[in-house]
Amino acid sequence: MGGPSAEREVSLSSGRECAAALRGEGFEVIEIDAGADLCAHLRDAAPDVVFNALHGRYGEDGCVQGLLEWLRIPYTHSGVLASALAMDKEKTKEVYRAAGLPVVESRLARREEVEAGHVLAPPYVVKPYNEGSSVGVYIVREGSNAPRLSAEMPAVVMVEAYAPGRELTCTVMGDRAFCVTDILTDGWYDYDAKYKAGGSRHVCPAEIPDEIAAACRDYALRAHAALGCRGVSRTDFRWDEGRGLDGLILLETNTQPGMTPTSLSPEQARAEGITFGRFVAWMVEDASCDR
Repeated sequence: MGGPSAEREVSLSSGRECAAALRGEGFEVIEIDAGADLCAHLRDAAPDVVFNALHGRYGEDGCVQGLLEWLRIPYTHSGVLASALAMDKEKTKEVYRAAGLPVVESRLARREEVEAGHVLAPPYVVKPYNEGSSVGVYIVREGSNAPRLSAEMPAVVMVEAYAPGRELTCTVMGDRAFCVTDILTDGWYDYDAKYKAGGSRHVCPAEIPDEIAAACRDYALRAHAALGCRGVSRTDFRWDEGRGLDGLILLETNTQPGMTPTSLSPEQARAEGITFGRFVAWMVEDASCDR
């Protein structure tokens, strides 16, 4: 839990929730704040399984997964390749396209190119191609000037056509897709909307046509398989309801979905009759090393 990424505080919250739930299920749990001494901590603890509650870079992008493979310690969630692929938003889209899954136009561009003029016709979105939790997202509207990016933005960013419509999401647990959640906010579903109390409202199951709910579940399962995910993942969508099924597109797949009090995947699990304790216990039982 924790770690050095921009999503450290979210990870600490996820870790605390998961540790408490696992203790409630009878597991002995050691909480480790992942820093530069992580390898030494793991050798000292000698765990049977690592529950990976890290988010963002180093914990979600294949790095810690590679360390755990080297140490031969089974761990929860996806392996090295799937984690690295899903964290790279542009490579994820290449995998989606190859699997016949619908996405919007996008490209990588250097920040000076983005600031010099529109690299796509507005409206479009500018964001880091390897961060989660809507960290560093800019929306460029029609009639707006090219954005001035913060100093924290990387040298290369992702620019993608803005997809209008409702924010939907669907969790996969193994080979099972959960019900769909409709995420309602007053504006963009940004970091605060995701993690601050009252920042968003979740309708779970979503009040959407059966055809759209079925497509979300199908697409989430196909994305999970195409990326090579294991354990639990969550795929996010935008749906322009005026266009029916043609208005449904995939945004990204999260290989380390949040496990905070306001998180979506535990909420969907509850709607499926799976308690939070049982949900995280299943992840431990599903843990493995890639062979």
